[in-house]
Amino acid sequence: MHRANSSSLTPRYFILNGIPGLEAAHIWISLPFCVMYMIAMVGNCGLIYLVSHEEGLHRPMYYFLALLSLTDVSGCTSFVPNMLCIFWFSLKKIDFNACLVQMFFIHMLTGMESGVLMLMALDRYVAICYPLRYSTILTNTVITKVGLATFMRSVLLMIPFTFLIKRLPYCRGNLIYHTYCDHMSVAKLSCGNVKINAIYGLIAAILIGGFDMFCISVSYTMIIRAVLNLSSSDARHKAFSTCTSHICAIVITYVPAFFNFFTHRFGAHTIPHHIHILIANLYLLLPPTLNPIVYGVKTKQIREGVIKLFFKEKAMLTMK
Repeated sequence: MHRANSSSLTPRYFILNGIPGLEAAHIWISLPFCVMYMIAMVGNCGLIYLVSHEEGLHRPMYYFLALLSLTDVSGCTSFVPNMLCIFWFSLKKIDFNACLVQMFFIHMLTGMESGVLMLMALDRYVAICYPLRYSTILTNTVITKVGLATFMRSVLLMIPFTFLIKRLPYCRGNLIYHTYCDHMSVAKLSCGNVKINAIYGLIAAILIGGFDMFCISVSYTMIIRAVLNLSSSDARHKAFSTCTSHICAIVITYVPAFFNFFTHRFGAHTIPHHIHILIANLYLLLPPTLNPIVYGVKTKQIREGVIKLFFKEKAMLTMK
């Protein structure tokens, strides 16, 4: 009987309202998001192409960077085109199952990005603490295995979200005050018990974000100890400089994530709802936009690779 009631109270579609209270400004708000999406797509696709075609970048550090870029491209594409359709054409309807798919991919790719940052921290740890064994420890086989393990962890931890949402009865309408299908935003439309959803969301955040931050902290503690033991100041500076891009990526990713997490849970009644939504969108879009810029500016090998590739393409066009 309960199953029949639950299925009869499942809406055929949801309506994504965009940013509540700022509907009149949707066109203007869409412009910076559109620009950021274009920068993210060009920058990350360019990095993936560069790493795959430039032999000098066929090293573990750059393989992990390419994996981060692939994750960022997928993450952006999972919600930005739909968000722009809401802003530009008022296409707000989204099928119930399509909403679940979008929710799964957004949360899964967010978890994947955290995992890749953790792998990049371990890569820096091995490179600085065990430089002579770097290439033998991080072989292509090992990189493939840890990449797949990170992907599977994220997939397996996010699959339950879809079942937790699908089991709920919905009797509070189908209007979602958001630009994409977020787990708790959808769950709040239910008249059922969402306590399990909230608890599992917290568990998943701890298992992914908490574990990854712990591994990153331990890796950098060991790195700092190893670098401080170096006798030469030039060697210390060179070792630290190889980590600056990754540290910037960690800050760019985790600061908006923590801000979004804490404002969502503890600032619900003090921070305006449209600020929540803007923060949630920036939290997903800011890292993919800034990561290629940071690595392009901070990493000498990538700058040289871009210049080399540019002149190579220019020479080929001249020959034609």
